[in-house]
Amino acid sequence: MTLPQLGVVLVTFNSADVIFDCLESLLASRGVRLAITVVDNASTDGTPALIRAWAAGATPYEAPGDIPFPLAAAPKPLPLLAEGDPLPAEGHAITLIETGVNGGFAAGVNRGLAHLARNRDLGRFWVLNPDSAVPPDSPRAFATTPGGFGLLGGRVLYLDKPDVIQIDGGLVNRRTGVTDNSGLFQSHRDTPPPDPGRLDFITGASMVVSREFYEAVGPMREDYFLYYEEVDWALRRGRLPLAYCAEGLVYHRAGTAIGSPTIGRPASPFSLYFKHRGRILFLKRFFPGSVPTGLAFSLAKAGQIAAKGYRAEAWAILAGSFNLRPPASVAARLAPEARRLAFGRDLA
Repeated sequence: MTLPQLGVVLVTFNSADVIFDCLESLLASRGVRLAITVVDNASTDGTPALIRAWAAGATPYEAPGDIPFPLAAAPKPLPLLAEGDPLPAEGHAITLIETGVNGGFAAGVNRGLAHLARNRDLGRFWVLNPDSAVPPDSPRAFATTPGGFGLLGGRVLYLDKPDVIQIDGGLVNRRTGVTDNSGLFQSHRDTPPPDPGRLDFITGASMVVSREFYEAVGPMREDYFLYYEEVDWALRRGRLPLAYCAEGLVYHRAGTAIGSPTIGRPASPFSLYFKHRGRILFLKRFFPGSVPTGLAFSLAKAGQIAAKGYRAEAWAILAGSFNLRPPASVAARLAPEARRLAFGRDLA
C-alpha cells in the first residue's frame, strides 16, 4: 500500500532543549511518510551537532514525563540527509540544512520549502515549530485532509496543560493590526472545531501549505524577521481558502527561544520589538489607513506596561512600532550579519 506523503519544515534556533521531542514524535507517526527538513538558523547552542549525534545513536532519547501521549525512541542510527540528497524510497526521512546565518523565521521556512518543493511527489508542506510534540495520527490527518485549500491548520494545545487550547486559527483587527488566537484558553474537550471561513490566518506554529498555494503566492516575505509572516501570507492567498483539520493536534511548549509572555509578565523586549514592528509593517501593506490607529495602540500599550514597571519592554514596543533603532538588548541577541538582515542596517 502506498502511504500518503507530507513534507515538514522545522526552523531551529537554539532549540537543543526541545528539538528531540519534536523529531521523535514525528518519527513515531503512523500511516504516512514524512520528509522532515530541519533548517538551522545559525544556532549557538550546538543544535546541529547534537542532531547529528542523536541520529547516529550516540545520544539516547527518553521522552520527558510531560509528553501527553506515549512516546518511545525511534531505532538508531538514522540516516541524516544533506540538502539536495534524494529521499529514500520508503519510511520517514530527515534532512539537516545549516543556513550559516539567522535570517529570521520566514527565511528559514523559505529555505526548507524550496528544498522540499523540488520533490514533485510532495503536494503539501507542514511548517511546524520545533518546540512541539505531535501525536502519532496528526501527520496522517494533515496529509489526507481533502485538498483545494491554500493553508490548513489544526488545534494547537499547551503541552503543559494539554486540555487547554493555545490557538485554533488566527484573527486580525483591521484597525490596530492586533492578532487574536481563536479558542485561546478554552477546553479542548469542550470546544468544537472553528469555522475556517471565519479565520484570517493559520498560525505559523503548525501550518500546512498546499503546493498550489506555494506556487501561486510564492514564499513568505522575509523582512518581518519574526511575527506576522503567516498573517501576511494568508492575506495574499486570493481565492484559495483556509481549511481546518480537527484531527490535526499539536502540543506546543510555546515561546522557548524568543521569550513569549507568561502569566503576570509581558513578553521579552526581543519578542515585543519584532511583534510590534511587524504589526505596523503589516498595516502599512494591507490597511494603510489604519496606521495612525495602530500607532495609537502602541502608545497605549507601552504606557500600560511602563506603569507596571516594565520600562525596557515598553521602550521595545515604541522602538519597534516607530521603526527606531532597536534597544541594545535586542540587537545583542543577534550576530552582526543577522542584525543587518533583521534591521536593514549595520548596528556595530
